[in-house]
Amino acid sequence: MANEDLSKLKIEKSSRFKQSLGQKKILYGAVAAGLVLLIIFLYMGGVIARSVSVEAVSVSRIYPAQTFSSLNASGYVVAQRKAAVASKITGRLVSLLVSEGSRVKKGQLIARLENEDAVAAREQAKANRTVAQANIEQAKAEMTEAMLAFNRNKRLIVNGSISKMEYENSEIRCNRSKAAVSSAEASLKAATAALQAATVAEEYALIKAPFDAVVLTKNADIGDIVTPLGAAANAKAAVVTIADMNSLEVEADVSESSLYLLKVGQPCQIQLDAIPDSRFRGVIRTIVPTADRAKATVMVKVGFVDTDPRILPEMSAKVAFLSRLVKPEEMKPRIVVNSGALVARGNQQIAFLVAGNQVVETPVQAGEPFGEFVEVVSGLKEGDRVVIKPLKELKNGTKIKLAEK
Repeated sequence: MANEDLSKLKIEKSSRFKQSLGQKKILYGAVAAGLVLLIIFLYMGGVIARSVSVEAVSVSRIYPAQTFSSLNASGYVVAQRKAAVASKITGRLVSLLVSEGSRVKKGQLIARLENEDAVAAREQAKANRTVAQANIEQAKAEMTEAMLAFNRNKRLIVNGSISKMEYENSEIRCNRSKAAVSSAEASLKAATAALQAATVAEEYALIKAPFDAVVLTKNADIGDIVTPLGAAANAKAAVVTIADMNSLEVEADVSESSLYLLKVGQPCQIQLDAIPDSRFRGVIRTIVPTADRAKATVMVKVGFVDTDPRILPEMSAKVAFLSRLVKPEEMKPRIVVNSGALVARGNQQIAFLVAGNQVVETPVQAGEPFGEFVEVVSGLKEGDRVVIKPLKELKNGTKIKLAEK
């Protein structure tokens, strides 16, 4: 009896395992179906969407003249009138009245050398001229006296009141006095010339500006020996270097093969690396009639139409040679975008602004066209990236992937 009871306690393993496995399959199937439905729902709602491959361009700033530029070249700003101001004599520098950046006028005193010997020589020449003037006055007085005596004796000899010898002596004295006056006058001229020479020699010690200019460099200091040739040890040849800022121009090298595009008087636009936010009007002044065989280039000198105190010699510059004159309103920069980035939506233009990995539909007010670009009046700013040639499937919030170029 006990064995029969124990046999009844056996568990039917195979049936229960099959039942459990079936329940799991049903559960897994339900979860998978739910996931599929969720994905479909998210995809239809735009939460999950495939990325559209697009190309993007940047909103940039340009100057209108860039659209009608026929050639570009680089060069440097130089002064057409530039001088190393020195003295004609050797001497020690005792006074320097300017420094770098000083503006000087033509004839203005820049520096002075020691000139005590020249001053003394001038004073001596001045005294000699004074003596010569006094001698002339004395000689004229003696001539007047001799002429009076001669004229009186001329009347007396007719009456026989004086001897012929006395008459002849008075005549000789009169002629001698006239010669003495001529000699004194010549001495005065010589003394005047000597004074002028001494004055000029004194002026050699005064170093003056040859034209209106700005001091670029100071090459000597007080106490230095200044000599015209600079051959002596530690001697300075030039005291200062000056340049006429009204004569600034750009010297640019242009390829020989592009020279046919240029002519004297052609308008240009100049950009300086030191002043990147400004453009300056220019004009071709000279095309140097010789080529650099090593570089196969020809130097072209471009003058500034407008002056600006910020323009300095030796600045690097870029020159755009233009096909026509720049209008006043074309001197200001414009914010532009490639015209292929704009799409018509009813009565307005829109662009697809790249924001991370999606696009934002942005209304844009377009302005004047500039070649392949169009001005952006509002809606976008410099540096923004927008989709160029957008596909019809793009809309606000569409996921994108930027195509590699």
